Amino acid sequence: MTDAISSPDTFCDTAHTFKLPLPWPVPAFSEPEEHVPDPDPAFRFMPDVTTAILMGFAHNRRVYLHGPHGSGKSSHIEQVAARLNWPCIRINLDGHITRADLIGRDMVVIRDGKQVTEFVPGILVWALERPVAIVFDEYDAGRPDVMFVIQRLLESQGRLTLLDQNRVITPHPAFRLFATANTAGQGDATGLYAGTQALNQAQMDRWHVVTELGYMPADREREILQSRLPSLDAETIERMVTFAGLTRQAFTQGDLSSLLSLRTLVSWGENIGLIKDTQDALRLAFVNRCDETERPLVAELYQRCFDAELLRGAPHVTGIY
Repeated sequence: MTDAISSPDTFCDTAHTFKLPLPWPVPAFSEPEEHVPDPDPAFRFMPDVTTAILMGFAHNRRVYLHGPHGSGKSSHIEQVAARLNWPCIRINLDGHITRADLIGRDMVVIRDGKQVTEFVPGILVWALERPVAIVFDEYDAGRPDVMFVIQRLLESQGRLTLLDQNRVITPHPAFRLFATANTAGQGDATGLYAGTQALNQAQMDRWHVVTELGYMPADREREILQSRLPSLDAETIERMVTFAGLTRQAFTQGDLSSLLSLRTLVSWGENIGLIKDTQDALRLAFVNRCDETERPLVAELYQRCFDAELLRGAPHVTGIY
């Protein structure tokens, strides 16, 4: 990162970019750099969630975004950052991320042809001192020692003390902090999200903005599929979206234990483009991970939407040997 983009130097026209006329200005960078996500022209923003994310960028609010898998939580933050030319880095808080990965550690490095031991900052320390938006993915799956490192950053000033270095880091004025999760911090009662946990409520209390993102309305999902999969005809897309809605309704009623997300919808459409068979494409994208006892219901919903039987058996791909 260069000094030329050390701070936002312009403002975003949110009414034009996001179709959201807001009562406060949203700072932005005039030029992108290597850590700015690539904009996705097919992406569709949800107004309430986008407003919450823009609050984070404009007013340095800590934003916690939760919702079901494949609903576009991380993508929403990344795509807002892409429109603002704001550098953005995602960190997945899986079980292998340690405190040292975030803070840093002493390492042996080569200086002037000699081996010396010096402190090498972790990704969080690096980002704190730069105009970067950090997105902690799978926040409700983080290790306790890692979570307490983050907790200090959730304060209004967010200074980080490096005990080994006798140093206190003050965040860059353009540093931003976001988190995404499948739960609202209360744990998972559905059994869908193994590895998640109830979060420390003292820490949850420090998030300035908590918002939820469910699956998009049918018209938005149709727009996304039409934009990303132009080879699919409108009727097929309409039936796919209707089928997805019925499976989600069945999940809500407790009849299905698997959710068909927007991500799966896109995968289904991409599979159709590859193997030219709607049934086999669905089987590869969704049916094969459904419980055996629930597949007859999936087949019934498919028959209602496509007026065709979802045949049993392994996928058959004509012309591939």
